[in-house]
Amino acid sequence: MTTAPAPFLSVSHLGVRFGGVLAVDNVSFEVRRGEVFTLIGPNGAGKTTVFNLISRLYTPSTGSIEFQGRPLLARAPHEIAGLGIARTFQNIELFENATVLQNLLIGRHTHRRTGFVSDLLFTPKARAAEVAAREAVERVIDLLDLQHHRESLVAGLPYGVRKVVELARALCTEPKLILLDEPSSGLNVEESDDMAFWIDDMRAELGITVLMVEHDMTLVSKVSDRVLAMNQGQMLALGTPAQVQRHPGVVEAYLGAADDMSSLRRVEAEVGAGR
Repeated sequence: MTTAPAPFLSVSHLGVRFGGVLAVDNVSFEVRRGEVFTLIGPNGAGKTTVFNLISRLYTPSTGSIEFQGRPLLARAPHEIAGLGIARTFQNIELFENATVLQNLLIGRHTHRRTGFVSDLLFTPKARAAEVAAREAVERVIDLLDLQHHRESLVAGLPYGVRKVVELARALCTEPKLILLDEPSSGLNVEESDDMAFWIDDMRAELGITVLMVEHDMTLVSKVSDRVLAMNQGQMLALGTPAQVQRHPGVVEAYLGAADDMSSLRRVEAEVGAGR
């Protein structure tokens, strides 16, 4: 009898309380290797809190998290990148007075194997490590079409480009799992289309599993294999984008959020048209 493979990421009965507020309440889901799994829900649903629990910025009150069959909660926050998990943030976190290239090289720190003295003397081992880091960064620059911005200071770049640079820095860690926190936030329609293209490339060309938080249901529909809808820290529905966006509880949770309801209606129209 063949045993089913263990889930790539497993979240079981996760809960966290901040004072009297139960921000995440008994949330469970599994992410399969190679898929795009998306968390959706109105503001305050607990989506980013789940991200912060997985990346160990917060410690849960209840529940467990396993990554590739190993418990994640035993790990310190600074160990997460070394395990093969990277993330982006809603608010861009870059070194604004450094160039794009310098920001991406910082993303290679988890792969650095030389010591202080070796780096100071720039030994052959240090030179080889520098060359390897540059080659890895250049591959990411080519993937995300950042060639023209390589030597630009981040502070002078448009918002949309900075979002791509933050994604690029996360990719420079060579993650197995990437957590994308609202990757299309603040982007125009063309930039959001580019983001969908790059998410597909991350999976197809780099073999990266994607866990995403996103409000733009058009992007969610394009790239997601499965979607988990949340509201007030709890699970509402789990399934394909089309299944979840039709769920009565999901529609009710989005009522009053005009922008999100517009996105839901656009997706509904696309599904009805057979796109």
